[in-house]
Amino acid sequence: MTPEKHSNTLLRAMSNADRALLSLEHVSLHHRQQLEVANEAITHAYFPETGIISVVAKSGEDQIEAGVIGREGVSGIAVIMGNHRSPNDVYVQVPGDGHRVAASALRAAIDASATLRLLLQRFAQVFMTQVAQTALANGRSKIEERLARWLLMAQDRVDDVEIRLTHEFIAIMLGVRRPGVTDALNELEGKGLVRSTRGAIRVVDRSGLELVAGSAYGIPEAEYKRLIGELNQARTASA
Repeated sequence: MTPEKHSNTLLRAMSNADRALLSLEHVSLHHRQQLEVANEAITHAYFPETGIISVVAKSGEDQIEAGVIGREGVSGIAVIMGNHRSPNDVYVQVPGDGHRVAASALRAAIDASATLRLLLQRFAQVFMTQVAQTALANGRSKIEERLARWLLMAQDRVDDVEIRLTHEFIAIMLGVRRPGVTDALNELEGKGLVRSTRGAIRVVDRSGLELVAGSAYGIPEAEYKRLIGELNQARTASA
């Protein structure tokens, strides 16, 4: 697949030589498919072309979404950082498709190419920024603001006005009770920002959602543009 045909912007940002080092395999990503098991060796890293991957932090029976990855990135952050496992579960939240690379091949490619290593390390920094902002939002923002932020992040990755998720699943991701999600959705729907149906949420007014989310949304997105966009511009200029 040529760079311009990739929806995944990390793959598009790579040189042909760096992309070839990865020996990518096209795969389907199925709903709730587990890609990483907490504290077990990571076998593959995934570059989604469509769909969304959730990184979920767990403690006993409690769980909450720590971050999301879509067509802007790649899973397997621990491998990029030189490790082989993490304490988090990773699974498909919204089905789609993408490419995967064996963890061993990813390590070898990172060792072989300084430019690939730099790109992936920059994405890791962006993802850590997202995780930090998620912690801030979970600790300081109202449920309505957190939900608006989450819907914006999801729409960024699915490129569609309709996001197919249940209230129960969103409650797990936000670490709140299901009635809290229902109340927050009712608030957003009452303002004409979304339309909630069984198993799906339709974004009606994105600008309005951004106003509700406020400062809870935008910092990781700006960091991605600064770090990954900068490399894209440099590669385009040298082409």
